[in-house]
Amino acid sequence: MFSFDQLRGFVAVAEELHFGRAAERLNMTQPPLSRQVQKLERAIGVRLFERDNRRVELTAAGTAFLSEARRLLALADNAPDLARRISAGSAGTVRIGFTAVSMLAVLPAVLRRIDERLPDVDVDLYEMVTGEQIDALLAHELDLGVARPPFDPDVFGSRVISREAIMVAVPAGHRLTGLGRPVEARDLATEPLIMHAPSKARYFYDLVVSLVPISHRNVVHSVSQVLTMVWLVSAGRGIAFIPEAATRLGIEGVEFLPLAGVDKPVELHLLWLKDAKNPALWQVLGHLDGFQV
Repeated sequence: MFSFDQLRGFVAVAEELHFGRAAERLNMTQPPLSRQVQKLERAIGVRLFERDNRRVELTAAGTAFLSEARRLLALADNAPDLARRISAGSAGTVRIGFTAVSMLAVLPAVLRRIDERLPDVDVDLYEMVTGEQIDALLAHELDLGVARPPFDPDVFGSRVISREAIMVAVPAGHRLTGLGRPVEARDLATEPLIMHAPSKARYFYDLVVSLVPISHRNVVHSVSQVLTMVWLVSAGRGIAFIPEAATRLGIEGVEFLPLAGVDKPVELHLLWLKDAKNPALWQVLGHLDGFQV
């Protein structure tokens, strides 16, 4: 095995092509430098220099080894600073879970903010529904979630990152598009409904039934993903209640109408474990403090 001192000695000689000048550069005498290079050659099993009393030249092996030696020395020189930055949270990796709809507006804004403020922090992304994010956070498989409430406040820290309206998605040309006003609950009494599945999309299910009296005999489909709901609306299967961000999906054959008496009830939160140990997470949260989309 070779040492970093031997590598530094080799690089100095390779760049100076003179043992005397290389020794001067390293503030040492020539004999110890010669011994360092000889030990390095023995350690790696190849001759790095052709040398006599008048000249020093790199061998082909020495030329190839020089670039690797420089890389190893750069890594060694940068390692303490990298360790300090990781400890401080200005470098490292943050694993972020996100819901599919958050990708339409919120997540891109969050990622841009991280890139601008913390360029040395890497982000790993995982698409998950809120329940999966909570499980992954508890298992320390995620650092940060972009998820829907509610959460256990004793275990999780959370912060609202977005509030938006809930919209009524209807097939293009549907009679509700001709009302000339926001849709009211009485307008929906006989409409076939595409609803959020209460087991997998509990947040949206509870929100909708708190805003609109739902007759379960009118429910024709129960699904967990907003994208699926909008596709079903485009196929004429019924109407659906969706977050405003989903109007950006660009699916043909669907129109979006405001719901009367409702402002911005749909919340999306940043979510993290209160006892999280990743320093980069706390830096990210600091730079997202007060940030909303």
